[in-house]
Amino acid sequence: MDRTKIRALLLLPVVLIMIFPIIMLFANSFMTTREIESNYYSTETSPKLVLVPETVSFEQYIRVLLKEPAYLKYFRNSIFITFFILAGQLVIASMAAFGFSVYRFRGRELLFFIYIVVMMMPFIVTLVPNYIIAEKTGILDRWISVILPGIFSPFGVFLLRQFMKMVPFSYIESARLEGCSEPVIFLRIMLPLVKPGLVALIILAGIDSWNMVEQPLIFLSDNSLYPLSIILSRINLNEAGIAFAASALYIIPFLLLFLHNEEALVAGIAMTGVKE
Repeated sequence: MDRTKIRALLLLPVVLIMIFPIIMLFANSFMTTREIESNYYSTETSPKLVLVPETVSFEQYIRVLLKEPAYLKYFRNSIFITFFILAGQLVIASMAAFGFSVYRFRGRELLFFIYIVVMMMPFIVTLVPNYIIAEKTGILDRWISVILPGIFSPFGVFLLRQFMKMVPFSYIESARLEGCSEPVIFLRIMLPLVKPGLVALIILAGIDSWNMVEQPLIFLSDNSLYPLSIILSRINLNEAGIAFAASALYIIPFLLLFLHNEEALVAGIAMTGVKE
């Protein structure tokens, strides 16, 4: 047996342990509340893990999607916040990474080092300064107070710069000799070449924005503006079936995005460790 098969066998139990909660989540989302309560909350028998429903039920999904308008409202809030954070971050991060990787200017390495230091800081450190700025500028209790800090996250700059550093500089020089302007080089040469990095950024930054909790709780006092990540734990606390269905729907968008772009994500994560 070669080393690849041995590693696969050793990693298999780890993989199963990691994906078991997801399997359990989807399995329980198709169970009725009565079956879930009999499996986990019954005082007559000990709790038991059941991954195959006795009767497959879609009632909880119907209730969440059609009879519970609150879920779709907060789901829309999450989509709105995540979309604008990703759109802004793609624009800002790609332009900044292009500048760091292509242009030679005084203080470039120092400035990028500052980016790295900020990226390594726990985000909780920047919450107070961001709150003070939002309060002074009058954007507190608005979505923009949550969106702006996400747009200017340094991680996207770091990730895309690593990809752009791998593009041969001769491509840029050849384009300049052909008379291409800098915007043309950026849009038609650099961005297509770093497409895997853009996809990886969408997935990583998207998951981070989709799951944010602390920022909305601090910057937004109006509950109607909350994303689904905050409200999810409060939806039908007394009905476990509804809670499982709502949680399953919550993770589906980025789960599908990850499965469709797994190679780009792996390449993006690997590229962040490339030494210069």
